[in-house]
This record gives sequence, structure tokens and C-alpha cells, in this order.
Amino acid sequence: MITPLRIAAFVVTLGVLFLAARGVGSAVGPLDVDEEPMAHAEGGGDEMASGGHDDHAAEAADHRPGGLAVSDQGYTLQLVSRPRAGVDQPLRFVVLGPDAEPVTAYDEVHEKQLHLIKVRRDGAGFEHVHPRLAPDGTWTARMTLAPGSNRLLADFTPTDGPELVLGTDVEVPGDYRPTAAAPLTRTARVDDYRVRLTGSLTAGKSSPVTATVTRDGRPVTDLQPYLGAYGHLVALREGDLAYLHVHPEQSDAGPEIPFVAEVPSDGRYRLFLDFRHRGTVRTAAFTLRAGEAGPAVRGTTGAHPGEGEGHDH
Repeated sequence: MITPLRIAAFVVTLGVLFLAARGVGSAVGPLDVDEEPMAHAEGGGDEMASGGHDDHAAEAADHRPGGLAVSDQGYTLQLVSRPRAGVDQPLRFVVLGPDAEPVTAYDEVHEKQLHLIKVRRDGAGFEHVHPRLAPDGTWTARMTLAPGSNRLLADFTPTDGPELVLGTDVEVPGDYRPTAAAPLTRTARVDDYRVRLTGSLTAGKSSPVTATVTRDGRPVTDLQPYLGAYGHLVALREGDLAYLHVHPEQSDAGPEIPFVAEVPSDGRYRLFLDFRHRGTVRTAAFTLRAGEAGPAVRGTTGAHPGEGEGHDH
């Protein structure tokens, strides 16, 4: 039989256990206590996103290679016509602005309102042309597209807008025969001209490179200005054909034409030099690997298909 004394002792024991459990719980804290600081940390991240994070994102966007997207910062490259393979005919396109209307006013950069680069995805058929702008905002350029996937890169600055390079693909049906990857080369022959490229490309840094032009073994010292300088250099990253910034430096009329190239990553790059001499613009092509010095790259001779022909724009 349970006596009152035993009942009282049992009640006292339960009370002691209850108080002990409550003390342990207070020392440990609630189970969701860790979630609250995490929520504050996320809130702090949001505050940073409204300031520093966005700044970093904008800075990264400013330094990313151009030509990888058809739309950027509210502007879109849109084709109006698609030429057939192997036919010299007009290609028409517009640049739609943030209001979805064709842009009709552009700033001149390197003496032109828009620079249009055409190159096939395998690197063949490079061409640099300057289309005509109609009052309604339609650009027209005459060019011949080879069968396969052709990449168009439009380099322009809308008036009161950002500097942009937009890209789009043009799939051309026909007998497509891919071209083998160009070998690493610092030397190109175009007609009776020989062009040698010196300097190295270093990822993430401004890299000085210099083109030296000779003709029949003699230095060319009477180059003619082209696009505001004595040469214009376009660099494309192999694989995605990212369009990279290459800035001409002040120079004499040859034989050396200095540039500063900015490449974002290691890898192979195709470089195309347009230079004018005796009224004709010619294109010399090179292939460099970022991080390799000059002596490590073997030179080749012979004009590349579609790149060694004289042309004027």
C-alpha cells in the first residue's frame, strides 16, 4: 500500500526532474536558434546585393567578352533576311532598342557606326565589313555565306547607349565541309606581303602585340590609315568565338603596327589584321595560344582560305 509519505517523495522527485530539464533546455536554447542568425545573414547578403554585389556583377558584365549573346542591356540583334549559300547578296538586320524599336542613331567608333564581322563557326571565311544604315534603322551588308553555321558579330554604340557587341548564328544549308583547326602561327603571307606578329597573350592582363609588315623582303613604311589607325586587329576565342577587345596604339606608317589585346582566359585565339597599302585593304590571319611566348609558337606561310584575298570596305 502506498503511504502518503511515499507519494510526497514521488512528487518532490518529479519537481526536481522538471526543474533540471528546464535548466538544460535554457542552456541549449531552442532547436531553431541557428536558423535565426542564418536568416539575418541572408538579409545581410540582400543588403550587399543592393550595393556591392550588384557592383561586382556589373563590373563582371563590363569585362565579359562580347558577341556571345544576341541580346544585352536591352538591345537585340535581329536578322531581317537570310542569304543563300554562295551568293553575293544583301544581308539585312536591325538592332532593337529597349523600346523594342529599331535603333536609328549610332556613334562613330573607329570611323564607322557599326562594324560587322562574319566568320564560320570553324574559323573559316572571316570578313569585316561596314553595312549601310537606312533611316528606318535597317542595316544592309553584301556578303557571301558558306554552307554551315556562320557567326555574325555586330560591334556598335547606340547614341547615349552602351558599347555593345551582339552575335547571332546564320545556318546556311548546302554541302558543308568543315575546315581543320588552323595551326598555331605568328606569320601570314597575303599576296606578296609577309606579316609577323610578336608578343604574347596573357589571360586577365593587357598584352602588347605588334604586327610587322614587309613586302618582297623589304619593310613597308607607307601604310595608309584604316579605321583611324594603320591597322585594325580583331581577336576571336576559338570554341565560342568570343569577340575580344584589341586597342590600336599610336605608330608611324609602318612597318610596325602596335596593339594592346585583352584576353579573359587561356586557350587558342584567332587574330585577324586588316591593313591598307596602296589603296587596298588586306587581311592577315594568325593563331596564338594565351600564355605561350613567341619562340614556342611555330610560324607558317601561305594565306588562309578566304583570309588572304585583297578587299576594300
